[in-house]
Amino acid sequence: MLLVLSSSLHPTSRSRILAKAAYQRLDQQGRQCHFFDLAETPLPPCDGATAYGHENVADLAQRIRDADAILIASPVYNYDVNAAIKNAVELTGKAWTGKVVGLMLAAGGAGSYMSAMGLANSLMLDFRCLIVPRFIYATGESFEGNSLADDSISDRVDLLIRETLTISDALLAQPSGEADDDA
Repeated sequence: MLLVLSSSLHPTSRSRILAKAAYQRLDQQGRQCHFFDLAETPLPPCDGATAYGHENVADLAQRIRDADAILIASPVYNYDVNAAIKNAVELTGKAWTGKVVGLMLAAGGAGSYMSAMGLANSLMLDFRCLIVPRFIYATGESFEGNSLADDSISDRVDLLIRETLTISDALLAQPSGEADDDA
């Protein structure tokens, strides 16, 4: 099962357009996938205490645990992914352990193309996620209304999905225990 996680809270989010495009392509391929939108299912701020027990946090954590791979779509604010995805990771913590993760970002300009690295590093170092070494970075001219208007970005969505599935499927095909490494 794949999880597409849209982290934008903005009602006309461009990163949500990327997330929906990925979800639709996975669905067309007959892949079991879930779409989780933080704008529709809000999470409480991480308080280091009671927020972990919130029903929406428990739901998201279970979906992450059940996923073979996760595609995150996030807007870029101030040269970084948005606070909502960082909050989601803080709240769901160990559910991310060992997951294959692909990143799709939408930004206002080309200057913050490295903005995925903080989240990628956190997921790799804290939870040993395998980050797909290709991500999508799209700017405003890549969109028109509620759709992708740039064929190269559309092709990159297809490529990210293909590479994510290749990695995820290969890991799932290994006999139990061979992929485990505590080093």
